[in-house]
Amino acid sequence: MEEPQDLPEQPVKKAKMQESREQSLSHVSNAEVSDQKPESSSLGSNLPMSSETSTTNASPVSTSSAVVNISTSAVASISQEYPTYTILGQSQYQTCYPSFGVVTPADSNTEGTALATATYPAEKPNAMVPTRTVQRHASGDASTSPSLSKATASKELDEQARKNIPGKNRGKRKADTSSSQDSELERVFLWDLDETIIIFHSLLTGSYAQKYGKDPTLVIGSGLSMEEMIFEVADTHLFFNDLEECDQVHIEDVASDDNGQDLSNYSFSTDGFSGSGSNTNHSSSLGVQGGVDWMRKLAFRYRRVREIYDKYKSNVGGLLSPQKREALQRLRTDIEVLTDSWLETALKSLLLIQSRKNCVNILITTTQLVPALAKVLLYGLGEVFPIENIYSATKIGKESCFERIVSRFGKKVTYVVIGDGRDEEVAAKQHNMPFWRITNHADLVSLHQALELDFL
Repeated sequence: MEEPQDLPEQPVKKAKMQESREQSLSHVSNAEVSDQKPESSSLGSNLPMSSETSTTNASPVSTSSAVVNISTSAVASISQEYPTYTILGQSQYQTCYPSFGVVTPADSNTEGTALATATYPAEKPNAMVPTRTVQRHASGDASTSPSLSKATASKELDEQARKNIPGKNRGKRKADTSSSQDSELERVFLWDLDETIIIFHSLLTGSYAQKYGKDPTLVIGSGLSMEEMIFEVADTHLFFNDLEECDQVHIEDVASDDNGQDLSNYSFSTDGFSGSGSNTNHSSSLGVQGGVDWMRKLAFRYRRVREIYDKYKSNVGGLLSPQKREALQRLRTDIEVLTDSWLETALKSLLLIQSRKNCVNILITTTQLVPALAKVLLYGLGEVFPIENIYSATKIGKESCFERIVSRFGKKVTYVVIGDGRDEEVAAKQHNMPFWRITNHADLVSLHQALELDFL
């Protein structure tokens, strides 16, 4: 009977204890507030925010205000030290690539300032690679084990590899294998040859002499001498008499017809090959001029052309007699004087790109492939352009050449087109590639400066 009487007293005791605790806490809090009021009032005159935000702790407000002052001063000092840094890529090089607005027509002022923003290949890897993996898993049974699905995928890859071996695209496949070694590539520079890297066509026509006030007799004479030497090398050493009517876009285009025969003792002059009767549509009518045997002899010639190019790309004088070698040296010196070191200026950009591990130079020319190779050798560009990086657009045009190059290097890299003509500009626009126009020496100098500053 005593326990029911004690129950109502316990809540009363707890309530009294809580009241006493609250009173003691209120005294303590009042004491702390009274101790901090002078500090907050003193800060109130300098920092009005302290009285509005918190009256119990003033130190965080003062600290945050100091941080704000430091950030403002730092920004001011940076803007004073580098007043023109942010507009360097917009104003200085804007006139050199006026067609960049074509790449991003929505806002050419903001997005046409730098080439580092490659918008066109951004979403392609995400769109292609995952779908292939999903399809391979979907082709198998989802209830099966993962090892079985992997084995099925490997079998499919092996079957595809076997199917691709005997096809006529084996030459292209070889070119693609070289691109797999360049998996670290980030930027591919597509160069035009005439009137961009070298001055040749305008020498022959005399337009260069007229434009820059040079002696037309000397200019045209130098152009004709170089043309004669180009065709002499092409005819004598690169089988141009046999291959003129069998022109190819790339050196590997007929490699699938080469059976790998040893050519050290092979007689090209007596093998009965004649390319004069082959049509210009040779690539679409294989075997018209002698069938498989004729195609094999054609492939032999292109293989030998590659061997000669690789052997003499750094010493073209080895192909020439001593007299011709001296004549070539004088001719190249005269052309450099007449063109105010045009080739030397272009070489600065080419060599700078070549020094980068993640960049590559590709040559696309409207000259037939064999004369183009002779031209590259005689102008001393063999070390800059390996033969597998040279394409002739005579048969298919530059737009189709660009498509082949994109299929070789993929869509993850950034492509930059450098040239002087309308053809490469239209092709660049079609493929959404930035285009750097070369019309004079200043454009070449600006290109080199942009490369040095990593704008390109």
